[in-house]
Amino acid sequence: MASSRGAATAARLASWRPAIAHSRYARTFKLSKPSDNVQTAIPLSALPSTNRSIHAQAPRGAQAAASPQPEGNSCSRPQQQRQQQEQDSSNPALSFPCLDALEAKSASLSARSINSGPEPSYTTGHHEKFVSTDPLLLDWGGILPEFTVAYETWGTLNNDKSNAILLHTGLSASSHAHSTPANPKPGWWERFIGPGAPLDTNKYFIICTNVIGGCFGSTGPSSIDPSDGKRYATRFPILTMEDMVRAQFRLLDSLNITTLAASVGSSMGGMQSLAAGVLFPERVRKVISISGCARSHPYSIAMRHTQRQVLMMDPNWARGFYYDAIPPHSGMKLAREIATVTYRSGPEWEKRFGRKRADPSKQPALCPDFLIETYLDHAGEKFSLDYDPNSLLYVSKAMDLFDLGAEHQRATAGRRAETEKRIAAAAAAGDGTVRGIRNDPACSLTLPAKPYEEQPSSSSAQQMNSTTTTTTPPEEKPSSTTPQPQPPADLIRGLSPLKEHPILVMGVASDILFPAWQQREVAEALRAVGSSRVEHVELGEDVSLFGHDTFLLDLENIGGKVGKFLG
Repeated sequence: MASSRGAATAARLASWRPAIAHSRYARTFKLSKPSDNVQTAIPLSALPSTNRSIHAQAPRGAQAAASPQPEGNSCSRPQQQRQQQEQDSSNPALSFPCLDALEAKSASLSARSINSGPEPSYTTGHHEKFVSTDPLLLDWGGILPEFTVAYETWGTLNNDKSNAILLHTGLSASSHAHSTPANPKPGWWERFIGPGAPLDTNKYFIICTNVIGGCFGSTGPSSIDPSDGKRYATRFPILTMEDMVRAQFRLLDSLNITTLAASVGSSMGGMQSLAAGVLFPERVRKVISISGCARSHPYSIAMRHTQRQVLMMDPNWARGFYYDAIPPHSGMKLAREIATVTYRSGPEWEKRFGRKRADPSKQPALCPDFLIETYLDHAGEKFSLDYDPNSLLYVSKAMDLFDLGAEHQRATAGRRAETEKRIAAAAAAGDGTVRGIRNDPACSLTLPAKPYEEQPSSSSAQQMNSTTTTTTPPEEKPSSTTPQPQPPADLIRGLSPLKEHPILVMGVASDILFPAWQQREVAEALRAVGSSRVEHVELGEDVSLFGHDTFLLDLENIGGKVGKFLG
């Protein structure tokens, strides 16, 4: 029986190949060697049939298009086939408008001008540009021979240039935090910046940048590599939060700003804000970190990993070299939907959507059907062409790598020193090129020899109880149900450069992406190192149900605390 089914499947696959070859889904695959980035085009027909049968099956419409058409009205043939199938089946086939929409979008993108390419031009309007021709050495050995930082400013820099605030962005945000005369579009923190606002432009000169690795004017994977005039794509080097901060301080140097009144950031920006203080403690007077952390924890890494996986598994991603083809909009849409789940909270969605369906009078569908599904679908669709997919990969990976622990900082300093030695040696030998550590082809996914085994919960609990203690008195027990161990000694040492700084650390109890225990960990680590100038604020669920996105929405509680702290 099994062999007959196998033979039938093989025959069916063979019958589909003509349709595959002539459908608009037939494509050329590009393979590249990490050592030289030379691409070799391989036609689909040249691939072994066993390797392409899984992914190359033509959709029903393509199969019908490749079939001989009868005389007369050929357009009715697919409909006739479907009607016949439904007559033969006990139930009609479901429709999939969500998939139809994705196919139509791909067709529309494919029809764009071949001169401009289907990849959109990522921009949020007018911004300033700082261009550095001095190479930027990156923490993992990469080199940017030159780079650009896009930025915008609000307020007036005073005579001694002591009133500047560096505002750090979240993952996908641009430098456009507030409207300007040159770009009146509202910014992502519009209500938080301005005269009398928390970031008061009557007092402060606010600077916001698009991080390197991004796509809104700063150098990133979609930028041109000056060495060969082609897009970096996935030839772009791995980044860290600290790399982004170093690029920002190059901008400050160009503006002759030696000391910041404050480093301020939320989400990923909260990570950068702490990193700025640790890297340049003598150049930052105050630090504000909102819904951030001092090290990424496994849950947030797992969620970002999942987003990257669905993006990279979109066939249109093409290992990052999609800039002259259809961008991986389907993968981007799914990645954003996953991210949106982590940005808000369950209680808020229960209040907003409940279990309501978009149209209760219709049969349930496998495409978006519940209101929460339509909300996620809309959020993903809106984002799918607004941000460069490769930037999402690189910037989110930089978030995963973030760790202000002393040992991690020591290891990073060691790598940087070794790379600097290699660059100096190359220069002494007369090699005029500036290169860092090339990608090692041997560095790939490595699975453990023995599969991971779940540990008994009792022993895990005993291990936690034997190695950690709780420092919070019972009457001041945090609202979060997650147990809060004492911060690790490694992190306490790593944050020691900030022990004399006034620091505001804010968190939200309903945040599942950067949970409130992570902000408590930062505050407790600073206190453990001897700081008496750290202020910790946690908004309970009775105050905000907006989850991680609270920092974008709550002007009264987030903005009010920020304004009071800055003075």
